[in-house]
Amino acid sequence: MVSLSDLPRQKDTEPDRKFIEALARGLDVLRAFQPGDGFLGNLEIAQRTGLPRSSVSRLTYTLTKLGYLTYSDRIEKYQLGSGVLALGYAFVSNLTVRQVAKPLMQDLANSTGTAVGLSDRDRLDMIFVEFCAPANVTTFRHEIGNRVPIASSGSGRAFLAALPQEEREYFYGYLEKKAGDQWPAIKAGIEEAVTSYQQRGFCCSFGEWNRDVNGIAVPLSLSQGHIYTFNAGGPAFRLNPEYLENEVAPLLKNLVGNIEAMLIRY
Repeated sequence: MVSLSDLPRQKDTEPDRKFIEALARGLDVLRAFQPGDGFLGNLEIAQRTGLPRSSVSRLTYTLTKLGYLTYSDRIEKYQLGSGVLALGYAFVSNLTVRQVAKPLMQDLANSTGTAVGLSDRDRLDMIFVEFCAPANVTTFRHEIGNRVPIASSGSGRAFLAALPQEEREYFYGYLEKKAGDQWPAIKAGIEEAVTSYQQRGFCCSFGEWNRDVNGIAVPLSLSQGHIYTFNAGGPAFRLNPEYLENEVAPLLKNLVGNIEAMLIRY
């Protein structure tokens, strides 16, 4: 079963006596920083986390003292510190699936002209833990740590498609709150992806996450219940749906099958 404990926290739920609220709030502050943000002030962090500004100021002070944030006296704002980088590097460098997958991903990227990514879920996003681009392509490059939305990206839809129906419905509750009036259309896209996975073994996102990007994705479900996703895609003007579905999808499914077999040895 997939761990659902890292979904956005419900503030009005029954208190858990083992749960350390102060620690959770500190991690919420770190999660407030997204790629490309640079510096954030206490007010911006409070708005993103829903925490009182007075609490945020104490948390940012503490996190700065511990090296997880750095503070700029000139602009009176914070950015992520080297302590966060150390944690992230330790996670990525020790990830067995990444070590096994990378050379196969690079071969697929070079042979198909697609960008190939390996993603893990973080709340309602998929986050890249490895990324390989074709050797002769300089555009459409992701970095490790970049995110894509779980509801509209191929990677996210592949994750949802691999879930049992009951767990998928659990995610739907959170996604509906986030999407608002757009939820019916978003849900229809997810359900179409689920059907595609059940019938063809892969999911698609053609211009739905980004109108200029086409992609396909295949999940990898490990025995302990963790789900990773592998995607292949790139600029829509260069990679049409027919090519991805007919030429790339069989190779991507084969890649995932090979990685699954290799992981059994570890």
